[in-house]
Amino acid sequence: MILNLNPMTLKGNIHHSVCQWCYGDIPLEELVLAAKAMGITSVELLTADQWSVALRHGLTCAMAYASPMGLETGFNDLSLHAQLLKDYSLNIPKAADAGLKNVICFSGNRNGLSDEQGLENCARGLEPVLKVAAKHNITVCIELLNSRVDHIDYQCDRTEWGVALCEKLGSENLKLLYDVYHMQIMEGDVIATIRRHSKYIGHYHTGGVPDRHEIDESQELYYPAIMRAIVASGFTGFVAQEFIPVRDPLTSLRAAVNLCDV
Repeated sequence: MILNLNPMTLKGNIHHSVCQWCYGDIPLEELVLAAKAMGITSVELLTADQWSVALRHGLTCAMAYASPMGLETGFNDLSLHAQLLKDYSLNIPKAADAGLKNVICFSGNRNGLSDEQGLENCARGLEPVLKVAAKHNITVCIELLNSRVDHIDYQCDRTEWGVALCEKLGSENLKLLYDVYHMQIMEGDVIATIRRHSKYIGHYHTGGVPDRHEIDESQELYYPAIMRAIVASGFTGFVAQEFIPVRDPLTSLRAAVNLCDV
Protein backbone atom coordinates (compact mmCIF):
# COMPACT_ATOMS: atom_id res chain seq x y z
CA MET A 1 0.00 0.00 0.00
CA ILE A 2 1.28 3.46 -0.92
CA LEU A 3 0.70 5.82 1.97
CA ASN A 4 -0.21 9.48 1.54
CA LEU A 5 2.21 11.15 3.92
CA ASN A 6 1.48 14.72 2.82
CA PRO A 7 1.23 16.77 6.01
CA MET A 8 -2.06 18.25 7.17
CA THR A 9 -2.33 21.41 9.23
CA LEU A 10 -5.07 21.17 11.84
CA LYS A 11 -6.66 23.82 14.05
CA GLY A 12 -5.82 22.18 17.38
CA ASN A 13 -9.30 22.37 18.93
CA ILE A 14 -9.89 18.63 18.54
CA HIS A 15 -7.43 15.94 19.58
CA HIS A 16 -7.81 13.36 16.81
CA SER A 17 -7.54 9.61 17.19
CA VAL A 18 -8.40 6.62 15.04
CA CYS A 19 -9.57 3.12 15.96
CA GLN A 20 -7.23 0.50 14.57
CA TRP A 21 -9.81 -2.24 14.03
CA CYS A 22 -11.49 -0.27 11.22
CA TYR A 23 -8.24 -0.43 9.22
CA GLY A 24 -7.29 -4.03 9.90
CA ASP A 25 -5.98 -4.58 6.36
CA ILE A 26 -3.30 -1.94 6.93
CA PRO A 27 -0.32 -3.06 9.05
CA LEU A 28 -0.37 -1.22 12.35
CA GLU A 29 2.93 0.58 11.80
CA GLU A 30 1.79 1.83 8.39
CA LEU A 31 -1.47 3.08 9.91
CA VAL A 32 0.45 4.87 12.67
CA LEU A 33 2.69 6.62 10.11
CA ALA A 34 -0.26 7.61 7.93
CA ALA A 35 -2.20 8.87 10.95
CA LYS A 36 0.76 10.92 12.11
CA ALA A 37 0.99 12.61 8.72
CA MET A 38 -2.67 13.57 9.00
CA GLY A 39 -2.14 15.27 12.34
CA ILE A 40 -3.78 12.40 14.21
CA THR A 41 -2.00 11.95 17.54
CA SER A 42 -3.41 8.59 18.63
CA VAL A 43 -4.15 5.15 17.26
CA GLU A 44 -6.41 3.38 19.72
CA LEU A 45 -8.15 0.22 20.82
CA LEU A 46 -4.77 -1.44 21.03
CA THR A 47 -3.66 -4.18 23.40
CA ALA A 48 -0.66 -3.80 25.68
CA ASP A 49 1.66 -5.54 23.23
CA GLN A 50 0.69 -3.01 20.51
CA TRP A 51 1.05 0.27 22.42
CA SER A 52 4.76 0.53 21.68
CA VAL A 53 4.10 0.75 17.93
CA ALA A 54 2.23 4.02 18.39
CA LEU A 55 4.57 5.31 21.08
CA ARG A 56 7.79 4.90 19.14
CA HIS A 57 6.42 7.19 16.42
CA GLY A 58 5.38 9.87 18.90
CA LEU A 59 1.70 8.95 19.05
CA THR A 60 -0.32 7.70 21.98
CA CYS A 61 -3.10 5.15 22.39
CA ALA A 62 -5.94 7.33 23.63
CA MET A 63 -8.16 4.37 24.53
CA ALA A 64 -6.44 1.12 25.47
CA TYR A 65 -7.62 -2.39 26.15
CA ALA A 66 -6.91 -3.65 29.65
CA SER A 67 -8.74 -6.99 29.48
CA PRO A 68 -9.10 -9.60 26.74
CA MET A 69 -12.79 -10.14 27.56
CA GLY A 70 -15.17 -9.13 24.80
CA LEU A 71 -17.88 -6.53 25.12
CA GLU A 72 -20.61 -9.14 25.57
CA THR A 73 -19.05 -10.11 28.91
CA GLY A 74 -18.42 -7.34 31.40
CA PHE A 75 -18.87 -5.85 34.81
CA ASN A 76 -22.56 -6.70 35.14
CA ASP A 77 -21.61 -10.37 35.58
CA LEU A 78 -20.65 -11.03 39.21
CA SER A 79 -18.84 -14.23 38.27
CA LEU A 80 -16.35 -12.24 36.18
CA HIS A 81 -15.39 -9.65 38.79
CA ALA A 82 -12.36 -11.47 40.13
CA GLN A 83 -10.88 -12.01 36.67
CA LEU A 84 -11.67 -8.46 35.57
CA LEU A 85 -9.98 -7.04 38.67
CA LYS A 86 -6.96 -9.21 37.94
CA ASP A 87 -6.81 -8.02 34.31
CA TYR A 88 -7.20 -4.34 35.11
CA SER A 89 -4.82 -4.52 38.07
CA LEU A 90 -2.20 -5.94 35.71
CA ASN A 91 -2.69 -3.59 32.78
CA ILE A 92 -3.59 -0.26 34.39
CA PRO A 93 -0.05 0.15 35.82
CA LYS A 94 1.36 -0.85 32.42
CA ALA A 95 -0.79 1.79 30.74
CA ALA A 96 0.35 4.42 33.22
CA ASP A 97 4.00 3.47 32.69
CA ALA A 98 3.46 3.91 28.94
CA GLY A 99 2.04 7.39 29.50
CA LEU A 100 -1.50 6.38 28.54
CA LYS A 101 -4.53 7.97 30.17
CA ASN A 102 -7.61 5.85 29.38
CA VAL A 103 -8.64 2.20 29.34
CA ILE A 104 -11.94 0.88 28.05
CA CYS A 105 -14.48 -1.30 29.81
CA PHE A 106 -17.91 -2.75 29.04
CA SER A 107 -21.09 -3.53 30.91
CA GLY A 108 -21.64 -6.82 29.12
CA ASN A 109 -24.98 -8.13 27.86
CA ARG A 110 -28.05 -8.14 30.08
CA ASN A 111 -28.69 -11.89 29.92
CA GLY A 112 -31.93 -11.35 31.82
CA LEU A 113 -30.62 -8.78 34.30
CA SER A 114 -32.77 -5.75 34.97
CA ASP A 115 -31.12 -2.40 34.32
CA GLU A 116 -31.20 -1.73 38.05
CA GLN A 117 -29.44 -4.98 38.96
CA GLY A 118 -26.99 -4.61 36.10
CA LEU A 119 -26.05 -1.16 37.34
CA GLU A 120 -25.57 -2.47 40.88
CA ASN A 121 -23.38 -5.30 39.61
CA CYS A 122 -21.26 -2.96 37.47
CA ALA A 123 -20.77 -0.60 40.40
CA ARG A 124 -19.70 -3.47 42.63
CA GLY A 125 -17.19 -4.76 40.10
CA LEU A 126 -15.82 -1.38 39.10
CA GLU A 127 -15.28 -0.03 42.61
CA PRO A 128 -12.01 -1.89 43.31
CA VAL A 129 -10.83 -1.31 39.72
CA LEU A 130 -11.32 2.43 40.13
CA LYS A 131 -9.14 2.39 43.24
CA VAL A 132 -6.34 0.94 41.12
CA ALA A 133 -7.07 3.50 38.40
CA ALA A 134 -6.98 6.40 40.86
CA LYS A 135 -3.61 5.26 42.18
CA HIS A 136 -2.18 5.36 38.65
CA ASN A 137 -4.09 8.41 37.33
CA ILE A 138 -5.93 6.35 34.71
CA THR A 139 -9.53 6.91 33.63
CA VAL A 140 -11.70 3.87 33.02
CA CYS A 141 -14.25 4.60 30.27
CA ILE A 142 -17.35 2.46 29.93
CA GLU A 143 -18.57 2.42 26.34
CA LEU A 144 -22.13 3.25 25.35
CA LEU A 145 -23.22 0.86 22.57
CA ASN A 146 -26.50 0.39 20.75
CA SER A 147 -28.51 -2.73 21.56
CA ARG A 148 -30.86 -2.38 18.58
CA VAL A 149 -28.61 -3.09 15.59
CA ASP A 150 -25.02 -4.07 16.42
CA HIS A 151 -24.90 -5.35 19.99
CA ILE A 152 -28.22 -6.92 20.83
CA ASP A 153 -28.83 -7.16 24.61
CA TYR A 154 -25.87 -4.92 25.60
CA GLN A 155 -26.73 -3.24 28.88
CA CYS A 156 -24.94 0.14 28.83
CA ASP A 157 -27.02 1.29 25.86
CA ARG A 158 -28.34 4.65 27.11
CA THR A 159 -26.50 7.76 28.21
CA GLU A 160 -28.70 8.13 31.28
CA TRP A 161 -27.82 4.61 32.44
CA GLY A 162 -24.12 5.37 32.08
CA VAL A 163 -24.51 8.68 33.90
CA ALA A 164 -26.35 6.92 36.73
CA LEU A 165 -23.42 4.49 37.07
CA CYS A 166 -20.94 7.37 37.17
CA GLU A 167 -23.00 9.16 39.79
CA LYS A 168 -23.37 6.03 41.90
CA LEU A 169 -19.62 5.46 42.02
CA GLY A 170 -18.73 9.14 42.34
CA SER A 171 -15.22 8.69 40.99
CA GLU A 172 -13.38 11.03 38.65
CA ASN A 173 -11.66 7.92 37.31
CA LEU A 174 -14.86 6.65 35.68
CA LYS A 175 -16.19 8.33 32.54
CA LEU A 176 -18.34 7.46 29.56
CA LEU A 177 -17.08 6.63 26.11
CA TYR A 178 -19.78 8.39 24.13
CA ASP A 179 -20.05 6.74 20.72
CA VAL A 180 -22.01 9.12 18.52
CA TYR A 181 -22.97 6.37 16.08
CA HIS A 182 -24.40 4.11 18.77
CA MET A 183 -26.23 6.83 20.66
CA GLN A 184 -27.78 8.28 17.50
CA ILE A 185 -29.31 4.85 16.91
CA MET A 186 -30.50 4.45 20.51
CA GLU A 187 -31.67 7.91 21.49
CA GLY A 188 -30.69 10.67 19.04
CA ASP A 189 -30.54 14.19 20.49
CA VAL A 190 -26.75 14.01 20.30
CA ILE A 191 -25.80 17.66 20.73
CA ALA A 192 -28.25 18.25 23.58
CA THR A 193 -26.94 15.13 25.32
CA ILE A 194 -23.35 16.32 24.97
CA ARG A 195 -24.28 19.69 26.44
CA ARG A 196 -26.21 18.11 29.31
CA HIS A 197 -23.76 15.38 30.28
CA SER A 198 -20.36 16.60 29.12
CA LYS A 199 -18.81 16.32 32.58
CA TYR A 200 -19.35 12.55 32.49
CA ILE A 201 -17.87 12.02 29.01
CA GLY A 202 -14.20 11.10 28.77
CA HIS A 203 -13.90 10.11 25.12
CA TYR A 204 -15.81 10.17 21.82
CA HIS A 205 -16.15 7.84 18.84
CA THR A 206 -17.59 8.72 15.43
CA GLY A 207 -19.42 6.71 12.80
CA GLY A 208 -21.90 7.34 10.02
CA VAL A 209 -25.56 6.52 10.61
CA PRO A 210 -26.81 4.24 9.16
CA ASP A 211 -24.31 1.45 8.51
CA ARG A 212 -21.24 2.91 10.30
CA HIS A 213 -19.55 4.07 7.11
CA GLU A 214 -18.08 7.45 6.13
CA ILE A 215 -19.25 10.43 8.19
CA ASP A 216 -19.89 12.61 5.13
CA GLU A 217 -23.06 13.96 3.50
CA SER A 218 -24.17 10.40 2.70
CA GLN A 219 -25.50 9.91 6.23
CA GLU A 220 -27.85 11.62 8.67
CA LEU A 221 -25.46 13.26 11.14
CA TYR A 222 -23.70 16.59 10.60
CA TYR A 223 -20.40 16.10 12.35
CA PRO A 224 -19.07 19.70 12.19
CA ALA A 225 -21.94 20.80 14.42
CA ILE A 226 -21.34 17.88 16.79
CA MET A 227 -17.62 18.73 16.97
CA ARG A 228 -18.42 22.37 17.71
CA ALA A 229 -20.65 21.23 20.57
CA ILE A 230 -17.83 19.05 21.91
CA VAL A 231 -15.37 21.96 21.78
CA ALA A 232 -17.90 24.31 23.38
CA SER A 233 -18.36 21.88 26.27
CA GLY A 234 -14.72 22.40 27.26
CA PHE A 235 -13.75 18.84 26.38
CA THR A 236 -9.98 18.36 26.12
CA GLY A 237 -9.80 14.62 25.44
CA PHE A 238 -9.78 12.69 22.18
CA VAL A 239 -12.29 12.16 19.39
CA ALA A 240 -11.62 8.91 17.52
CA GLN A 241 -12.76 8.01 14.03
CA GLU A 242 -14.48 4.62 14.22
CA PHE A 243 -16.23 4.19 10.90
CA ILE A 244 -15.76 1.36 8.40
CA PRO A 245 -14.53 2.81 5.10
CA VAL A 246 -16.20 1.70 1.87
CA ARG A 247 -13.67 3.47 -0.38
CA ASP A 248 -9.92 3.99 -0.10
CA PRO A 249 -9.56 3.86 3.69
CA LEU A 250 -6.86 6.47 4.18
CA THR A 251 -8.56 8.92 1.82
CA SER A 252 -11.74 8.47 3.85
CA LEU A 253 -9.83 8.93 7.09
CA ARG A 254 -8.21 12.18 5.89
CA ALA A 255 -11.62 13.49 4.82
CA ALA A 256 -13.15 12.63 8.20
CA VAL A 257 -10.37 14.35 10.13
CA ASN A 258 -10.79 17.45 7.98
CA LEU A 259 -14.55 17.39 8.51
CA CYS A 260 -14.17 17.12 12.27
CA ASP A 261 -11.38 19.67 12.62
CA VAL A 262 -13.51 22.66 13.64
